[in-house]
Amino acid sequence: MENTINEDKKWKILSTEYLIRRPWLTARRDVAELPDGRINHEYYVLEYPDWVNIIAVTKDGKMVMERQYRHGLGNTCYELPCGVIEKGEKPLEAARRELLEETGYAGGEWQEWMTLSPNPATSTNLAHSFLAVGVEKVDGQHLDATEDIDVYLLSQDYVRELLENNQILQALMAAPLWKYFYGKDL
Repeated sequence: MENTINEDKKWKILSTEYLIRRPWLTARRDVAELPDGRINHEYYVLEYPDWVNIIAVTKDGKMVMERQYRHGLGNTCYELPCGVIEKGEKPLEAARRELLEETGYAGGEWQEWMTLSPNPATSTNLAHSFLAVGVEKVDGQHLDATEDIDVYLLSQDYVRELLENNQILQALMAAPLWKYFYGKDL
């Protein structure tokens, strides 16, 4: 299939003002000229590092899932193991590191699963998803100071039921899971 993602109709940035620059939030206001010459005087962009998430399946077919509180929604949710790609790190390296740090699981057969944009209208980053089949517990968790993550081994049927009942809310995790289960139905 041909690549349909390209830069035709790209806007020309006339000026940029950074509103906040923090490790987890960088926001800027651009003044941009559209291809037809119109000026958008106030366009806001959020700059984030790229992210990874992992569909991890154990040797006995269980899915490694996490539950943690998400302050934006004010809810504790099931999620895939996930995290930020550190500067200089490749997506696969980050995925392996995050899975081990957050869950203590490693090994298995790994493959790139999909890459998504959290919001191409206002965010600069990508989310890289990986599938790791045959992982096993090799260590304990090594969480960051502000992480509070519980790890669960769930049946694939239960994870699919969670998806079907809107119990996995993070779109960048639901999409690769839907792809995973769609492939099993073929």
